Amino acid sequence: MSQATRQPKNFGFDEDEQALRSLAEKVLSDKLPTTLLHELVARGRTLADGASCRWDTDLWKQVVELGWLATAVPERVGGLGMSAVAVAALVEQAGMAAMPGPFVPTLGATYLLDACRNSLADNALALICEGKSFSYAVCDRHGSWDYNASELTLDNNAVSGSAYFVQDAQKVDYFLVNAKCEGEPALLIVPADAKGLSIRPNAIIDLTRDQAILHFDNVEIDDAQIVSAPGGAIKAIQSATPALLVLNSADICGAAEWQLQTTVDYARTRKQFEHTLGFYQAVKHPLVEFMVAIDLARGLLYNAACAIDHEPDKAEEFARMAKSAAADAAAFGSKKSIQLHGGIGFTWECFVHVYLKRQLHSITLMGDASYQRVKLAEMLLENPNLV
Repeated sequence: MSQATRQPKNFGFDEDEQALRSLAEKVLSDKLPTTLLHELVARGRTLADGASCRWDTDLWKQVVELGWLATAVPERVGGLGMSAVAVAALVEQAGMAAMPGPFVPTLGATYLLDACRNSLADNALALICEGKSFSYAVCDRHGSWDYNASELTLDNNAVSGSAYFVQDAQKVDYFLVNAKCEGEPALLIVPADAKGLSIRPNAIIDLTRDQAILHFDNVEIDDAQIVSAPGGAIKAIQSATPALLVLNSADICGAAEWQLQTTVDYARTRKQFEHTLGFYQAVKHPLVEFMVAIDLARGLLYNAACAIDHEPDKAEEFARMAKSAAADAAAFGSKKSIQLHGGIGFTWECFVHVYLKRQLHSITLMGDASYQRVKLAEMLLENPNLV
């Protein structure tokens, strides 16, 4: 059956999705304007404090009160059960505001837990409905997303080893970690304050997020914390991967839209040689190219999100296409947003550097554009029917 007959019109983006996006746009523009964001994350920063954690906890409380954490949680456990398209629209607005906080990691953990399909995972999903935040740890020290690459081990209900590249680790209440049990991956819930767990922040360029290494020194867990036993964890991670890619791509598209609009506004107002910058082809042509790149990435983003809801067999293929296009758009637009702001674009006082650093970090998460194209090629070679 063709894609056109399986996916709804406009990717299923209806009144509910539009209302959610409009509300998010208003809340974030009122509560986190770019001036306030820059004051929050960039004031007094030095190159030596890239591991610090700065965020607006009052805004986070409002995010929780609005129920945004529960948007992807199924209705069976008290969540809103909204479509992946609605969640992508919400994350896009968060990306446009470059919102600090564990919003995207919590949504990612939601999809991973939902993919486990058991009562223990549902109990963890209920915690998210209560406002608890999560981050997930599935990478090894090389950043590999090979599901068997985890360096954590689970032996006699104790976890040992280290997990790497954990996002917003200093802000969350719980971690969802991938640990090997008898050589097979298992997914575990571990409280952030668990005895024997230490959080070692990394120094990263992104001012709006933090990243850390989790070190587990015989952290004791009970059976209720094992939300996916060996044999089921790989399937759960594979099932949730398209959603994780969609979340990442939505964040990138939102931030890219801010970069475009901000640079266009500057080109309209800044004058040089008796003309606004937008008068010159060397300025307006790259801006049009950036706009086209964002539109391409956004189209692929919502196509992938809609596939999660309606064509799960094609979701990973579409999600990797979306991440590839989003990463390309971000790389091109980030460079141009700095360049087209001229001399001021290279200064700390100009807001564009905050978004540049967020985009550079986002591009690498779960693999950049080249990596996604390699994975797509592997998928197509293994299954030519995907073409």
